Amino acid sequence: MAGPVSAQQQAVAVVSPESGPVGSTFALSWSGVYLDPDCSDYAVQILWDARQVVGSGRHSGRGRGSGTGTVPAGASVGAHRVTARPVCAASAYPTDGFTVTGTPVTTTTTTAAVTTTTTAPPLVTTTTTAVTTTTSATSTTTTTTTAPVTTTDSPPPTGATTTPFDGDGALTLDRDNIQPGDPLTATGTGCEPGSVVSLSSLGEDVGTAKADGAGTFSARVEFATIQPGRHVVRADCGVVLVGSVDVALTSSTGGTTSTLVVLVFFLLVGAVLVRRQFAGVFGGRARGDHAQGDHAPEDHA
Repeated sequence: MAGPVSAQQQAVAVVSPESGPVGSTFALSWSGVYLDPDCSDYAVQILWDARQVVGSGRHSGRGRGSGTGTVPAGASVGAHRVTARPVCAASAYPTDGFTVTGTPVTTTTTTAAVTTTTTAPPLVTTTTTAVTTTTSATSTTTTTTTAPVTTTDSPPPTGATTTPFDGDGALTLDRDNIQPGDPLTATGTGCEPGSVVSLSSLGEDVGTAKADGAGTFSARVEFATIQPGRHVVRADCGVVLVGSVDVALTSSTGGTTSTLVVLVFFLLVGAVLVRRQFAGVFGGRARGDHAQGDHAPEDHA
């Protein structure tokens, strides 16, 4: 079974930093990504969760490149996927993870002053022989109480879901090389679920299919014209997948040589038979003439 083009080198993407709040920026670098030989545009889009373009970069050659992106507004707290997707057809679309953190919350606490006033009970003065006056000092106590404040980040809504996406799509052909008339089947992964898949080679349509709910498909590849050499097969299904197959023409030299040998053999056998027939005819005549000469009548004159 032929391997996909992406098998030339494993595609890897690295995001830095790996986490941050909404609106923060990050850098994305990749390696092991090879563009179509006919590509002239080295621009690369940076996708958020395989749907939203949040940045751009450039492919620098030798399978490498880099770019920057921004965490989009409205991104939920938690794990997300960041993917490098070249504008031209590529061997792979590498992906790395990014975690969105909550926005820091500043809490201001105001403490109300509590004043407690204690009033002394009235004093009773008893006079006997002398008058005694007692004065009680009233003390005022001020107590300040600070209530504890607890701040908790709210978890994301229970109903919110993130659709998983695998950026490492690939196109696989079941044969490395074929001859005219041989069947060829293409199998692909990483397409948009339910999308129509168009297969083409050298500008001609060679097959169609429809991706299932997991983004995979399988289709028969039929070339309209057969030319010897390597044929690049492209599958367009929301993303572009690329594979290749070698086409070889059957040589007829062996059949011609065998026929010539058989023909020469029969000619030689025929010549031997004809020679024996002629040798038998002329040899019989010579023996007959010799026998007549031995029995000729004598001349008694």
